[in-house]
Amino acid sequence: MDLRQLEYFVAVAEERNFTRAAERVHISQSGVSAQIRRLEHELGAELFDRSARTATLTVAGKAALEHARAALAAAEAVGQAVSEVTDLIRGRLTVGMVIGCTVTPLFDALAAFHRAHPGVEISLLEDNSDRLVEGVRAGALDLALVGAAGAVPGDLDALTIISERLVAAVPPGHPLAGRRQVTLRDLADHPIVCMPPGTGLRTVFDQASAAQGLCPRIALQASAADAIADLAARGLGVAILSASMSAHYRDRLTAVPIADVETPALLTLVWKSTHSPAVRELLVHSRRTFAEVC
Repeated sequence: MDLRQLEYFVAVAEERNFTRAAERVHISQSGVSAQIRRLEHELGAELFDRSARTATLTVAGKAALEHARAALAAAEAVGQAVSEVTDLIRGRLTVGMVIGCTVTPLFDALAAFHRAHPGVEISLLEDNSDRLVEGVRAGALDLALVGAAGAVPGDLDALTIISERLVAAVPPGHPLAGRRQVTLRDLADHPIVCMPPGTGLRTVFDQASAAQGLCPRIALQASAADAIADLAARGLGVAILSASMSAHYRDRLTAVPIADVETPALLTLVWKSTHSPAVRELLVHSRRTFAEVC
């Protein structure tokens, strides 16, 4: 048994697919399969049920997964400990970013970090906020920029970048365009264009609507703010955006505050631990770039 086999095992377990795991670890699918077979032979048990289209962990595989992750983390910690002593950071940093994010200082932080520590391999993954948070909790992601509703997950460390109210964005001539503010009940008469479930903005909107017993008519969903704005500008619905998002589209949309949605939508960096010197350094660069721009 070697660390490479454990890395391939964890990759297949997390991707639930041998092909995607092979792409992730940059070798052929046959190479991954062969190493997993060798590991199973050494352990005397099958780790995956291969009868379905997805690779599903067996009981033995589930029992082995956390230990495999711990072994890989321990091996990485050895290298990090030596690197800290020699003032050299190496390794891998996996960062998540919520789909449709229009706040780009994270890219500046990653670029500055890469210039300072070129020995660290950086991976950037997009997903919805719920899955990114779970990825941080599980250790699959080192740090993620996510949207949240009013409060960040209590079991994670966090740095809030933006906290702002929701607005309804409508094109000129829309019945709501001349209003100083609207309520959720006002919006109930109109189709809604918003982000999908699992995003911070949608969570804020859904929770506020449910608290009033309202069930808004979600006509269209899109993961990118540009798409939501384009749909609203064409008269297909009222766009639900944050104040800063809507500011990008003021040439074609009027932003009207939603008076009775008091919970702010947050954009926040979350992480589980700063034992990793790479995570600590990226946080330093992130704090600097976000402070300069936001």
